[in-house]
Amino acid sequence: MKLSELFSRCLNASYTHLDGGIDVAHTKENGILYIYFEDSDGIGDWRINLDFPAEFYPVVGVYAHRGFLRSWKIAEEYLAGIISSARGEIVCTGYSHGGALALLCHGYIYQKRPELRAFLHSYGFGCPRVLWGKKNEKTEKIWGNFTVIRNINDAVTHLPPKSFGYFHAGTLLEIGKSGTYSAIEAHKSENIIAELEKYEK
Repeated sequence: MKLSELFSRCLNASYTHLDGGIDVAHTKENGILYIYFEDSDGIGDWRINLDFPAEFYPVVGVYAHRGFLRSWKIAEEYLAGIISSARGEIVCTGYSHGGALALLCHGYIYQKRPELRAFLHSYGFGCPRVLWGKKNEKTEKIWGNFTVIRNINDAVTHLPPKSFGYFHAGTLLEIGKSGTYSAIEAHKSENIIAELEKYEK
């Protein structure tokens, strides 16, 4: 599936609304479990985004952005049974705030379902930095199949700042042409899709 199509599916999924303003969707097609996380859509989500002190996540053994981690723990309760019963490929996808949750979901699946590691692929469109500390062999191994899609100077993908100790895990795929958008405009879904379609040509 092309990234533009996957992103479009993420934008248009039928989401289940959980406590704390967390929005999750999942579908199964051709034996593949797709898990989607919606972007920020309210003041509550932005409060989570700005709650950036690091907190330890024992399931994966890493330090992560506290607000995103607390949101993921709510989603984790909802998805635990779905993930435990998965029997094939899993694709986790999220946009913006949802990209951060997709990253944590990927780490959870990697640890809880080791037999599916080779079949786990995840994508964070306009994803902020989530992990805190130093990128190392462990984080590279866990998130080796996670891709952050950044539309040039997308402001959200540069937060929290590196100077605060945060980093992107996995592969950083940069799309778009410098000078096309402002840092805010670059994060808009329609502009990400437009640049993905150009990239795919």
